[in-house]
Amino acid sequence: MITPDPEALVRDHTVYSCVMGSRAFGLATDGSDTDRRGVFLAPTPLFWRFDKPPTHVEGPAQEQFSWELERFCELALRANPNVLECLHSPLVEHVDAVGRELLSLRGAFLSRLAHQTFVRYALGQRRKLEADVRQYGAPRWKHAMHLLRLLTSCRDLLRTGELVIEVGPAREELLAVKRGEVPWPEVERRMTRLAEENDVAAECSPLPPQPDRARVEEFLIRTRRASALRPDQG
Repeated sequence: MITPDPEALVRDHTVYSCVMGSRAFGLATDGSDTDRRGVFLAPTPLFWRFDKPPTHVEGPAQEQFSWELERFCELALRANPNVLECLHSPLVEHVDAVGRELLSLRGAFLSRLAHQTFVRYALGQRRKLEADVRQYGAPRWKHAMHLLRLLTSCRDLLRTGELVIEVGPAREELLAVKRGEVPWPEVERRMTRLAEENDVAAECSPLPPQPDRARVEEFLIRTRRASALRPDQG
């Protein structure tokens, strides 16, 4: 078997791909990029060698990033915000049988761990924004907008057990933040309120304490085994 280059893995073995970023969130404007994210299944025989296939690949298109299936599942089980949101994009561009099964497992990845990972990520981003305010007199308003969006999304996930990444009616309010039309103290107040609402929601969330790791692992093992048995993979 000839080892495919990373771009070939994405081109020939992608099981799921979607559009992310502002377009998926419902926050796109005329100048918005099109961010693409995906998952590829590296053929099982590639793992039998000393040199393993990559865990992720950038490209081949601009603004495109893909994870190998196992790495994607690992990150999703840890409630990585970027990966969980990728699973819930409303803008799916490609999905095959493996990808459809991956999407059917969305609920298995969700747990109260999201409270820690989403809010911790938001806190790190807030510190960067505060540093910008001290140094330059203003934050990066686009980043402030997305921080508010992320905190709102996580709060609603903890309250309902469902992750919805489209902002819906909040679009104009968030875009006003992006345009710098909302004073920074008011943005800070909203961030603090949302963080507190996340803490409250986590205490009575319908989500389980931990994701269903066994169910995801069974899917991964079965998928690897099927790949190994395919005549064109050996």
